[in-house]
Amino acid sequence: MQLPRPGLAQGSAARTLRVVPQANLTSLDPVWTTAVVTRNHAYLVYDQICAVDSTNTPRPQMAEGWEIGQDGREWVFTLRSGLRFHDNEAVRAQDCVASLKRWMVRDVFGQALAAQTDELAALDDRRFRFRLKKPFPFLALAIGKSQNPCFVMPERLAVTDPFQQVRDATGSGPFRFVAGEWNPGQTAVWQKFDAYQPRQEEPNGLAGGRMPRLDRIVWTVISDASTAASAMVNGEQDYWEYPLHDLLPVLRRSRDLVVEQRLLEGTYGVLRFNHLHPPFNNLAVRRAVAMAVDQRDYLRAVAGDDPKGWGTCEGVFTCGTSLASERGSEILKTRNLDRAKAALRESGYAGEKVVLIAPSDYPQINALSLVTADLMTRIGLNVEVISADWGTVVQRRASKEPVERGGWSVVHTTSSGSDLGVPTIHLFLRANGPNAWFGWPQDEQIETLRAQWLDAKDEAESTRIGAALNARAMEVLPYVPLGFYWQPSAWRRNVTGVFRAPATVFWNIAKN
Repeated sequence: MQLPRPGLAQGSAARTLRVVPQANLTSLDPVWTTAVVTRNHAYLVYDQICAVDSTNTPRPQMAEGWEIGQDGREWVFTLRSGLRFHDNEAVRAQDCVASLKRWMVRDVFGQALAAQTDELAALDDRRFRFRLKKPFPFLALAIGKSQNPCFVMPERLAVTDPFQQVRDATGSGPFRFVAGEWNPGQTAVWQKFDAYQPRQEEPNGLAGGRMPRLDRIVWTVISDASTAASAMVNGEQDYWEYPLHDLLPVLRRSRDLVVEQRLLEGTYGVLRFNHLHPPFNNLAVRRAVAMAVDQRDYLRAVAGDDPKGWGTCEGVFTCGTSLASERGSEILKTRNLDRAKAALRESGYAGEKVVLIAPSDYPQINALSLVTADLMTRIGLNVEVISADWGTVVQRRASKEPVERGGWSVVHTTSSGSDLGVPTIHLFLRANGPNAWFGWPQDEQIETLRAQWLDAKDEAESTRIGAALNARAMEVLPYVPLGFYWQPSAWRRNVTGVFRAPATVFWNIAKN
């Protein structure tokens, strides 16, 4: 029997990055779900027409560039030459048009763009054009933003109903998905796409050159945090996306590991109600819960007692940004269980079951969930906690059925602060009923204010509308903000090229 040559085996291992991801990958479609783990997968396999840099400025990516004419009502994009999909088919403008149309149905910023679009069509294989009802200066930002941007799929896949999952992950990005090695709940694998043509620029945020410097990327789901920490310390894994905060001191004591904040902003917690069914279709019940919330309890549960690791933020926009406001946020400063109990008694709550789904394999979101379960129980709600893996939570939260038919009442999630800075990209602030993010709140005043913000003539008007949005959101509570925490990642010192970005991406990273 011929044994493997040691040099070759070592070389292959050196070009494979072993990753402990934040959660289990169960859906491959970044249009069907907004789950961050799916978005991270999408950044590996798909490319974008444009992408934002570290200042949130959109830059050309697949596009060679774009021209704006007709007083801002016409945008023509030209693709770089030589772009190919993983099936070796050429990327065409028609693929971009189909991908944009599918994405615009589901994405909150995409919906705003669609409302102002008269025509979106391919001019030839490399050029496509938007014709707009009126100028839409945010167009490039809309399609290139960091959270749920427009990822380009082949037209044959992009014509899929946006409410049905695409299960074929053929893209044109720097890595291709190895479907035959995908075992949901355990392993997912990507391989370098040799035909990928990166931009010849340094990476900047999500813009610039996306150089695939690894042959393989292997995600291994390790739900037990202590086991994951041991795997990192012992060199069995190379990169841990979201280490448990309690274990950070253990990781920092290892000379072989780097523990640093990689995301550009803090991670913001979200308590989301289901507005379709009792009891949270009743505003008074939602307000009773909000009166009991103390963000500090949530943040300590996730990030411990060190206040340098977290911060309260009792408004809907990212703290420290131009729209940050606490107008109308007095309800989140109540922090009083007795007042919340009294408010619940007066709300008309009739003891309906509250089904809260907690992700057992996602420690940070699980901690947020358990704080809410305790809080709701203490004020008098009839709470049932269902513990499930994150993939099941992602699937179930899409259900609009009542709880007795497999639905839900409360879910939790998190978001980067870079995705909550302005109304148009703020998933949880959209209140357009059936087209809103899971939970489906409906409020005409929020929608009107969002539209007005797009037309704001100056910074003063933008700020005024932002404050009004905060006040209205705190009045009707499409969701409850839970403050923010800093989420470091950990990687072994022989992993090089790691850079800060609004999302976890693996291009430009190598392993020595």
